[in-house]
Order: sequence, then C-alpha cells, then structure tokens
Amino acid sequence: MSIDRVRAYLKPLGLDGRILEFDTSSATVELAAQAAGVIPARIAKSLSFMLPDGPILVIAAGDARVDNPRFKARFHAKAKMLTREEVAELVGHGVGGVCPFALNEGVRTYLDASLRRFETVFPACGSANSAIELTPAELESAAQYCQGWVDVCKGWQDAPEG
Repeated sequence: MSIDRVRAYLKPLGLDGRILEFDTSSATVELAAQAAGVIPARIAKSLSFMLPDGPILVIAAGDARVDNPRFKARFHAKAKMLTREEVAELVGHGVGGVCPFALNEGVRTYLDASLRRFETVFPACGSANSAIELTPAELESAAQYCQGWVDVCKGWQDAPEG
C-alpha cells in the first residue's frame, strides 16, 4: 500500500509519527481541507506533468493554478498533465494520494512559491485519506528528488494567508 511506503520513507526523517489518517476522504483539495480543518489553500496539492525527459511533480497551494506561460518558460515545455493511469504507473501513487514522498525513481519534485506564505501546509501521504502537516522548510527537506522552488502558478497572490 502506498501509505505504508510513505510511512517507511518518512521514518528515517523522524516524520512518520506525524502522518494524519482521516476517517473520510482527503482525495481533493476541498475534502482534504475539511478533514484537516484548514482552509483549502493550505493543502499542498501534487500536480503531475510529463516533460520530454520524464515525469515531474509540482507541489502547489490548494488555491493555485498552473500559469502556462510561466511553466513553459521554466521547464521549456508545454504543461502536459499525466492521465490518471500514467500517474499511478509513473509516479507511484494513485490520484488522490499523490505526494512528494516514496516516489518512483526519477520523478523530480518542484515546490511552488505559493506554499511559502503559510507556516505549515498539508501534503498527502500516499492514500486518499492521509496528510502530514509540515513547514515549507520541512517539506523541502522531506520531498524526494526535490529540485527546489519554482514560481509557476497563479491565482494565489491576492488570497488571504489564513
């Protein structure tokens, strides 16, 4: 099970005990926000794309949307999202539980600037009913194959920081 892989991945980092498992689904930003008791923007959603040299994840705030011109300028390719089937096969987690932990080899992770306005954010942990509360710095340290911070999203700049 994907959450077990995430738990094993986070254990050496001392973070496995902070995984939250909910009685309800957290498969969408809205459901995750309800389950965690936070505003949707604090959910660190995982967006999966295919680039010419392989799949990537962009972890962004729940209220952010990919800005296609910025994405293309940063990655030199059009933003082509993976299909549901491709996500599970290439990334290693099913839709609803995709996260930057315990990934298939070679899946590069980028963190979007939209997350930096919060003290803590809530990425999933490999299942459709899990999350973990991390500071942006902890997320950067824990994210597997992390390539650093990017600014490829829009729609969040004027949003409240709650």
